[in-house]
Amino acid sequence: MRRAITGVLFASAVLLAVPRAYAASGVKIGLSLPTQREERWVRDRKVMEEEAKKAGIDLRVQVTDNDASKQVAQCENLLSQGIKVLILAPHDASSASVIVDKASKAGVKVISYDRLVTDSPLDYYYLSFDNVKVGELQGQFITGKVPKGNYVVLAGSPTDNNAKLFRAGAMKFIEPLAKKGDIKIVMDQWVKDWQPAEAQKIMEQALTSSGNKVDAVLAPNDGTAGGVIQALAAQGLAGKVPVTGQDAELAGAIRIMQGTQAMTIFKDTRELGKKAIAMAVDLANGKPIDTQGKVVNNNKKDIPSVLLTPQIVTKENLEKVLIDSGYLKKQQVFKKS
Repeated sequence: MRRAITGVLFASAVLLAVPRAYAASGVKIGLSLPTQREERWVRDRKVMEEEAKKAGIDLRVQVTDNDASKQVAQCENLLSQGIKVLILAPHDASSASVIVDKASKAGVKVISYDRLVTDSPLDYYYLSFDNVKVGELQGQFITGKVPKGNYVVLAGSPTDNNAKLFRAGAMKFIEPLAKKGDIKIVMDQWVKDWQPAEAQKIMEQALTSSGNKVDAVLAPNDGTAGGVIQALAAQGLAGKVPVTGQDAELAGAIRIMQGTQAMTIFKDTRELGKKAIAMAVDLANGKPIDTQGKVVNNNKKDIPSVLLTPQIVTKENLEKVLIDSGYLKKQQVFKKS
């Protein structure tokens, strides 16, 4: 009898020692991404697939190609496959509330990933970085660099709630100087779908209308910064006009080291992807998520939120932050142009 009890105790100890992630082994998790045309979303997918594999999770991925109706259809398909949790990075923040509704009716938990789903009265979680802080870092940097002069202010896609948060953060620093008369905003535009080509067109228009008299550019991410810098280069102004960025993409890092882009914001998507899978595992196991009381309002209600911390990257700290951490490879960043 004693041997049998000992065996039971040993078996229980082994079960308790099993890592939490493996407790959901075989569970189906859905992942809906807006695009794979941007480096950062490719990274997110790769990290989550690697983490899911380690945990023995059946991760089913769909990419919507920046098409809101396609994303709804793809998510319906994922729900029909018996997923327990949906990790949703919405293309259109507001229309994605339909997806949350469908998931709720199917008994599927939702993690709004990096981009907040807006206008839903239902319960779900939000996982991202502190996106107002991202904008604040950009705005503080560019106004510190150019406290007076002509500004081009670009925001990301109007369908992406994050773009609104980035802009709001940056304008905390730009607007007071504009009201004071130190800064003149010669162009203020949203960039459809975050497309670099759109950013380039807008910047070309700004340069034409101002007679090339632009002193600083608030670009919301590295992709749009690339488009802006192409327009500046055509006028011989690349490197002479500070341009912000975000996402710490390889192309952005190269431009920073070459002097044509002034900064970027590092949001370590490796940590974001890992956290998404860990949260999905907890939700699949019926475990609530500890958000430490953080919430973000989605226009209908406060959404429990897990927010990671962004970091500013310039030429001075790029090697330490991006290369020493293994996020980017030195030979790629310092390649000959």
